[in-house]
Amino acid sequence: MDRDKEEYLECEKRWVFGFLIFIAGFYGAFTYSIRGGVFCNAQTANFVLFAMELGKKNFFNAFYYLIPMGAYLLGAVFSEALPNPIKKMRAIRWDTMLIILEIFVVAFLGFLPESAPFQISQVAINFICSMQYNTFRQAQGIPSATTFCTNHVRQIGVWIVKAFKNRRDKTYTKMLLHHTVMIICFITGGIVSTVLCNKFEGKAIWFVLIPLFVLLFDFLYADLKKERQYFSAKPHGH
Repeated sequence: MDRDKEEYLECEKRWVFGFLIFIAGFYGAFTYSIRGGVFCNAQTANFVLFAMELGKKNFFNAFYYLIPMGAYLLGAVFSEALPNPIKKMRAIRWDTMLIILEIFVVAFLGFLPESAPFQISQVAINFICSMQYNTFRQAQGIPSATTFCTNHVRQIGVWIVKAFKNRRDKTYTKMLLHHTVMIICFITGGIVSTVLCNKFEGKAIWFVLIPLFVLLFDFLYADLKKERQYFSAKPHGH
């Protein structure tokens, strides 16, 4: 069934993207502070380090970076290949299935002893961040990354200029506000993660289950009742 142009699926709502980027900020601080001093939300830094190790002829060290980069690649492959088969089952949408998978991964990571290799947490978070980034693309028509801030910083610069030139058009101000809020949510996630990691170490990641379960219950209600007639519809940007 066709949707009205102005109607968006639950998985496209702005508050959903706020929750997701808060979670990503939490992941970033978690892996950096107590899981090996790396950021697993994106891969630019890993590519730079990979190139540097190749330049130094430290080929074994360079090979190490292929692991998180490969996990991120697999996350993109899985999140691109699975939505249609899952949709054909007509039970729940891929977006909901991804949140369920993320809940299981987070629960598992919280049970890991502090002595466990850091790579387990790094690869797992690389994998789910990649799937999250590829799955959630637009917040009510606004292209938005849910795992890092680079694009949001660029968009803020763009919309500052446009809002200044078009003071009477509030659309530009709303776009500026959206990207600003996304960055604030990311920073807030990092702050909460840092505080909790200092107190609870690896088990701090279980805090993420709170927003994840909020998202899960909301998505399940949408899939099974609220948006059942739109089950075959694709989120914008796909």
